[in-house]
Amino acid sequence: MKTVFASLPEIDEQRVESGKPYREFLRVPAMSAGLYVLPAGGTDHQKPHREDEIYYVIRGRARFKAGSEDREVSAGSVIFVAAQVGHRFYDIEEELAMLVFFAPAET
Repeated sequence: MKTVFASLPEIDEQRVESGKPYREFLRVPAMSAGLYVLPAGGTDHQKPHREDEIYYVIRGRARFKAGSEDREVSAGSVIFVAAQVGHRFYDIEEELAMLVFFAPAET
């Protein structure tokens, strides 16, 4: 695989059809990427990952806690979370849509 072209509307449509909050659209050994969407008032059930992770918030507003850090996040926020650090989104005021990148690929 040399090049992947992806469309957020298509990825989101596939995510909705799957009934899951996360839709992976890229996987190579060095990294994986997906779209993660949480509804307003929703709950983030994720557990710490074995991989480093970057979130880019596309839309929405919520609070984010990772380790002892606690911040408000909204469109344009970029968040790095090191492997094994507990983290979650909460107080989701507006539907939260994020691009998520794992390195290496999520296992």
